[in-house]
Amino acid sequence: MSSEETQPSATSEGERWFTRSVAAIGGASFFADLGYEMPTSLLPSFLTSTLGAPAAALGLIEGIADGLGGVSRLAGGAIADDPSRRRKTAVGGYTVTAILTAAIGAATAVWQVGALRVSAWVARGLRAPSRSALLAEAVSEGTYGRAFGYERAMDNLGAIGGPLLAIALVALTSVRTAILVSVVPGLLAALAIVIGIRAIPKPKRGERKPLRLQVRPVLHGRLGRLFLAISAFEIGNAAATLLILRATNLLQPGHSHTTAVNLALGLYAGYNLAAVVASVVGGRLGDRRGMVLVFGLGAAAFGIAFVGLAATGSSIFLLALFFALAGIGIGFAETAEGAAVAGLAPSEVVGSAYGLLAGVQSFGNFAASAVAGGLWTLVSPRAAFAYLACWMFISLASLVFVRAGDRA
Repeated sequence: MSSEETQPSATSEGERWFTRSVAAIGGASFFADLGYEMPTSLLPSFLTSTLGAPAAALGLIEGIADGLGGVSRLAGGAIADDPSRRRKTAVGGYTVTAILTAAIGAATAVWQVGALRVSAWVARGLRAPSRSALLAEAVSEGTYGRAFGYERAMDNLGAIGGPLLAIALVALTSVRTAILVSVVPGLLAALAIVIGIRAIPKPKRGERKPLRLQVRPVLHGRLGRLFLAISAFEIGNAAATLLILRATNLLQPGHSHTTAVNLALGLYAGYNLAAVVASVVGGRLGDRRGMVLVFGLGAAAFGIAFVGLAATGSSIFLLALFFALAGIGIGFAETAEGAAVAGLAPSEVVGSAYGLLAGVQSFGNFAASAVAGGLWTLVSPRAAFAYLACWMFISLASLVFVRAGDRA
């Protein structure tokens, strides 16, 4: 980890990066995503059908969970600056998230669901910067792209498998049981992170660092300039549910509602598959050509996808193309963000850097979804996606400042 460079080294192609620690941390991301995507996909049905809650309850619970989850990511960044604390936080965060998320299946009241969901999301937010800092600690500078690309690919695979596993379990048992069973992959994620940590050399004992989020050292120099582009990107990175809703609405005139929904979910699966492939390809490309290029390609792909979703009609081929471009965009951008922070953040504040990154992602995504949803309702879906596309192109233009700073 360096505060000066994130350029690929000449020998990076020959460096060994797929170590036991990288494999285990990627496995933790896969099992964790599998574990909380199962109850997430079943939560609307559980709240409205099983507990008889109104749809507004779902929005309130998710809004509070996302908001406090974003705050906890900032706090988690301060914790992750200390190598010993980041190990304990990662193990505890994965374990607590698994138990609290699965416990939703035993809830008998809406307030219980809300308390468990919010608490689980706070635990998830606290451990996120520690997981990223551990991954950066586990590999050398010339291989950050491949390591973070692998971790993002595993995360996206979990996002694909979670809902599919939930559907299969509901068919065999019940919604409650399926949510309770999600504790199994969740605890496997905790076990995987323990294995990953044990494969990383223990840090030398030193002074305990104060729990304080280091903002100024993180936003200094090249990383600070890159954060401008990242912020613009995240302000335009709306929830994928908006893409699904757009596809459903466009397909419905020529198909039944059920068919349109199924087709839209199939497009979303394609989006996640594209993200898996893009994460791996983007990581390799970043190690060779630099993460700024990969991030720029991600913003451009997302921008084109949003323009297409604003202008397209009911063509399933074009919708599939734009969903794939959006998947490529998120795969490239998230991989580049994680690897760039690893390469540019000073080692003593790498946890704070990942905390700030996670905070920007969380609050940016919230703002993107809220504003785009408002434009959708008050103006039109086209206006919503045009707005999101503008932020992607602003992000792309912001990379000029990164390059300009490099030449200064």
